[in-house]
Amino acid sequence: MRDIGAGFGYLLQGQKWVFGHGRWFGFGLLPGLVTFVLYAGAFVGLFYGADDLTAWATPFADDWGSPWQGLLRGTLTFLVFGLGLFLAVITFTAVTLLIGQPFYESLSEAVDRAEGGEAPESGRPLWQELWVSARDSLRVLVRVALYGVLLFAAGFIPVVGQTVVPALGFCVSGFFLTEELTAVALQRRDVDFKERLGLLRGRRTLALGFGVPLTLFFLVPFIAVLLMPGAVAGATLMARDLVGETSADEDEDEDGNGGSGESRPGTGAGGHPVQPQPNPYQQANPYQQQQPYRQPGPYSS
Repeated sequence: MRDIGAGFGYLLQGQKWVFGHGRWFGFGLLPGLVTFVLYAGAFVGLFYGADDLTAWATPFADDWGSPWQGLLRGTLTFLVFGLGLFLAVITFTAVTLLIGQPFYESLSEAVDRAEGGEAPESGRPLWQELWVSARDSLRVLVRVALYGVLLFAAGFIPVVGQTVVPALGFCVSGFFLTEELTAVALQRRDVDFKERLGLLRGRRTLALGFGVPLTLFFLVPFIAVLLMPGAVAGATLMARDLVGETSADEDEDEDGNGGSGESRPGTGAGGHPVQPQPNPYQQANPYQQQQPYRQPGPYSS
C-alpha cells in the first residue's frame, strides 16, 4: 500500500514541478494539443459510424424483433465505445510521446538536472531515438490489444463483466501507461524494453499508484493534454527511484548538519568524504550485464 501512495505522490510531484517551471509546462503542452485534435477527429468518426459497424457485424440479427435486436446492437455499440476508449487512453500517450519526443526528452533532462545535477544521455541520434520509441510503443500496443480483446470478451460475462473487468482494464491501462512515460527517462539510461518491464513488475504497486489515477484523469476530455507535461516530469522522478538514484533534496538532507556520524553513501566512517564512484549509466548498462529482473510475470512476453 505504501508503494501505491508513493506512485500517486510522484504524479503529484511531477505536476508541481512543471507548474513551478511555467516555461516547461507550456513547452510540454504542444505535442498533446496536436494529438488531441487527431483523436477528437477519430472519435467523431467512431460516434457516427458505430451503429453501422455493429449492424455490419451482426447480420444474423436483422430479422430479430423488438427489443432483442436493439438490446444486442446497443450493447455491442457500448462495448465498441468502451474498447475504443480503453485503447485511446494507452495509444494517446504513445502517439503523444512519439510526436513530442524532442520536447519530452528536453523536459525529462531538465527534471534530472534539477534533481541530480546531471542528465544521463543515451548518445543516440534523434532518428534512432524515434525508431526505438516507435518500436517499443508498438510492442506495448500489441500487449494492450491482446489484453483488450480478452477483456472485451470477458465483458459479456454477467456481473463480472460489469464490475471486475473494468477494474482490470484500468489496472492494465495504468501499468502500461506508466511504462510508456518512464521510458522517456529510462531510454536515456540505456534500459531496454524488457528490463523496463522487469523494473515495473518488481514495483507493480508503485506503477499502478502512478498509472491508474492518471488513466482515470485521462478519461476527461482535454485533461490528458494538461497533465502530460507533469506526467513526464513525475515519471522521470519515478525512473530515478527505480534505478536507485537520489534527488538533490535527499543529498542535502544527508549532508546537512545535525546528522548522525553513521556512514552514508558517498562518505566513509564518521562521515568523511570518499572518492565518488563513476555513474554506471554513462559507461555500461548494468541491467544488460547482470539481468536481475528477467523474471516471468503477467506482463512478460
